[in-house]
Amino acid sequence: MPTTKAFLIDMDGVLISGQTIIPGADAFIARLRRKGIPFLVLTNNSMYTPADLAHRLQHLGLEISKEQIFTSALATARFVHTQKPQGKAFVIGESGLQVALHEVGYIQTDIDPDYVILGETFSYHLEHITKAVRLVLAGARFIATNPDPTGPGEGGIVPACGAMAALIERATGRAPFFIGKPNPFMMRSALNYLGVHSEDTVMVGDRMDTDILAGTQSGLQTILVLSGVTRREDIEKFPYRPHQVFNSVAEIPLD
Repeated sequence: MPTTKAFLIDMDGVLISGQTIIPGADAFIARLRRKGIPFLVLTNNSMYTPADLAHRLQHLGLEISKEQIFTSALATARFVHTQKPQGKAFVIGESGLQVALHEVGYIQTDIDPDYVILGETFSYHLEHITKAVRLVLAGARFIATNPDPTGPGEGGIVPACGAMAALIERATGRAPFFIGKPNPFMMRSALNYLGVHSEDTVMVGDRMDTDILAGTQSGLQTILVLSGVTRREDIEKFPYRPHQVFNSVAEIPLD
């Protein structure tokens, strides 16, 4: 693979698994840095700010700065800013989403908001979901940071943004606009942030339905790693294929 390639790299299942680094991920990041290859960690997780995530990754032994992390929360903030600058939003989410929206000048309120924005959170409260339903029915546009229906939690999976979005959609009859992977807007935003072109960039991920689909739809080369949720036999279930498959990022050649 040419050394001039840039990389968009998923986080969970690719670099880390829970609170554990995936073997060889630190060496892969070190190789990218040594060769001067631009990269961006791309995650649908909207709960944390890039600074929070960078601290977590650095604690695990990955040399990644906050400037090298791009989240669905950042993409969501960029999207609403381009659609309606200095707008208002009723937000269900954590600091990652709230800070991103504040930084583009958005007011967060339940008084006549332009948008209802649903993100990941540690706990979804029925009171907040009910308010979101009523605001969408009253005319607020419905946006969700990412379509993932479940996420990892203590003791097993937990409902995530996609599941809660389905609840609000069922109650209102209005589908959300999902910003995160596989939406090409997320990919274009990341490419612009990194300052690279799709033809020169590789998407590395562990999910066929988000990472590889996002890369395919956006014209990137794609690499599937088997260190996360996807098994090799799962690839045949999809009508598109990754360009390359490796057991983990440790096997990805950079020469």
